Amino acid sequence: MPTALITGAARGLGAAIARELAPTHRLLLGARSADSLSGILAELPGATGWPVELTDYPAVARAAAPIERLDVLVHNAGVADDLGPIADSPVRVWRETLEANLIAVAELTRLLLPALRAAKGHVVLINSGAGLRANPGWGVYAASKFGLRAFGDALRQEESALRVTSIHPGRIDTDMQRAIVAGEGRDYRPEEFLTAETVARTVRTAVEMPRDAHPTEIVLRPIAR
Repeated sequence: MPTALITGAARGLGAAIARELAPTHRLLLGARSADSLSGILAELPGATGWPVELTDYPAVARAAAPIERLDVLVHNAGVADDLGPIADSPVRVWRETLEANLIAVAELTRLLLPALRAAKGHVVLINSGAGLRANPGWGVYAASKFGLRAFGDALRQEESALRVTSIHPGRIDTDMQRAIVAGEGRDYRPEEFLTAETVARTVRTAVEMPRDAHPTEIVLRPIAR
């Protein structure tokens, strides 16, 4: 079976992606701590935990070193904290958001390139609609996702043996989304958002696409249910 590493796999979209890929892949499931992975590992006993703080780069290097071959790398981990206008976004917010959503992705990919090359693997970047357009109050987050899209575009051209897919979903019904909506002062209506399962199935579709096709960008928008 091919091997897939999924970051941010403890809950939400990452856990949904793990469930979709579990029948056909050996899974390495990433999260910040081993404790946070206990639930999904109990659900998917064939998977292996890969706990590491992705912005602790020496720790990431140690965790990545044993991986000699990797067929799929799904970059799902990220943050959407401290949303607000640029006037209220100090350096700390910019640094933390760019660090988690872009720099950590670039470094993990760099470390795993030999393993991905060995498998002629597939890098899947969970981006956002904010990686295609920037709205008021979302400037910092959008900048990180525009950067992630640029990273994917460059990687796709530099590593021609790999497939690199940027997935741009609209808002997803997750705990993170509940926190965002609460911050906006609105009532939470899950039917307004994509389900995590739909986005996860899209990831699986991209991964399983025959090798004569390169799914470069996939854009999903929610419709009312």
